[in-house]
Amino acid sequence: MSAAAPALAVRGLGKRFGGIQALEGVDLEVLSGEVHALVGENGAGKSTLINLLAGTLQPDAGQILVGGRPVRFRHARDAAAAGVAAVYQELSVIDSLSVAENLLPNRQPVNRWHFIRGTELRRQAEQILASFGVGLSPDTLVGQLALAERQVVEILKCLAAQPKVLLLDEPTSSLTQREKEALFGLIRHLRALGKGVVYISHHLPEVLALADRMTVLRDGRRVTTCARAEVTEAALARLMVGRELHSVFGKRGGAERGGRPRLQAAGLTRPGAFGPVSLEVWPGEIVGLAGLVGAGRTALGRALFGAEPALEGEIRLDGVSVNPRTPREAIELGIAYVTEDRKGQGLFLDQSIAHNLAAPGLGRFCGRWGFVRDGQMEQHARACRERSRIVAPDVHQTIGRLSGGNQQKVLLAAWIGLGPRLLIADEPTRGVDIGARSEIYGQLRGLAKEGAAVLLISSDLPEILGLADRVLVMRAGRLVARLTGAEATEQRIIAAALGAESPPATATNDTPDTE
Repeated sequence: MSAAAPALAVRGLGKRFGGIQALEGVDLEVLSGEVHALVGENGAGKSTLINLLAGTLQPDAGQILVGGRPVRFRHARDAAAAGVAAVYQELSVIDSLSVAENLLPNRQPVNRWHFIRGTELRRQAEQILASFGVGLSPDTLVGQLALAERQVVEILKCLAAQPKVLLLDEPTSSLTQREKEALFGLIRHLRALGKGVVYISHHLPEVLALADRMTVLRDGRRVTTCARAEVTEAALARLMVGRELHSVFGKRGGAERGGRPRLQAAGLTRPGAFGPVSLEVWPGEIVGLAGLVGAGRTALGRALFGAEPALEGEIRLDGVSVNPRTPREAIELGIAYVTEDRKGQGLFLDQSIAHNLAAPGLGRFCGRWGFVRDGQMEQHARACRERSRIVAPDVHQTIGRLSGGNQQKVLLAAWIGLGPRLLIADEPTRGVDIGARSEIYGQLRGLAKEGAAVLLISSDLPEILGLADRVLVMRAGRLVARLTGAEATEQRIIAAALGAESPPATATNDTPDTE
């Protein structure tokens, strides 16, 4: 083995799924002590390549080399034995096990009778958590953790195996800014130790801040590999999508706040989750709801949608007092909710695109005897597919086989298809590439232009600032800042979310926004 050999390399790698060529003739080299970013639109082949490198898929053509030596991974254990470990976008932690048990799967310390040594397991888990600066208890069940905390456990589980090459597929999709910074620090530490890191992310600013080199994939082929100093964010986006993206966020609609608000919430409270919270959203307006994970944003959105109703307070829709106690009641009132967890709560992965697009308002496609009118449902699905630019062979395609970006387009189109008066969009572009993001932003703006009110819950500050007409900030279950126009900056939002400074003059905890 040559000392100068790349930590990981692929030569002419190819993979086909039925009639679809997912990868074709891909070359890639990852050097020891390098962070190598892999970027491209959803469906470009990034996740397929990661699965080939991690041994969960086998290539149809080409060669994989680790440390200069050709290898064949029949399954993930072979890759792990060769020092290649992967952290996937979809979590593999087991909710019914503790943090410690998840961190050291199949590597638990045992005694001579092969019983797990609980005290030693806990000690080793504490060391791993401390090395990352994570304040979780090793005894906590993973199922009791927030999504971002489960993501951290997933990453630490992989790092505990001391891999030579680390594959990270969208590792920051559920992390707060603080957790992202901690992860970036650890990745830089791994680079300094001579590890090779393959990093997939749709967030180009973090790619440019972290990566030494980057490889662009498009339609299953390598477009180029370039050094960080050779490319800008705009140039990288152009290489990814193969066209110019003049304005990712689109043009503000300039909503007029005349008449009465579409949504008016006063003193909403659910003990242990949020409250009291009061806010207003006007027709044609996009209001951003920012804050750290655990601030109560999702809980508030679910309460407005009737999924986990508030126990106190009042909700008014177009001036009329309403009290949705279930999602069905909310839908009947004209309230739609795009969940942050599309696979767990938003989509039926084993059903077709057409069935998923019809699901939120299935009654519209039923006759007087309750039978579904398949032709009407298919016509609606074809119209949604064209309008939302969903990439799929046809509307009968099983949605679980679509890329993440196209799944997200289906989810959003299903709710927009209801023609809601109020749309609550919770992390609507999580795990979505820049091209699909631009299209999703266009759909949200289009809905607002038609007169709907949009409440945008997002941890992506550029997204909040680029889309929202106003920004509300939550901390510890309460509304702590209201920012408009020039007041809304990343620094001010972060400061309010962290409680690092007094809220601005327009901030309030529990009075309605009646500007």
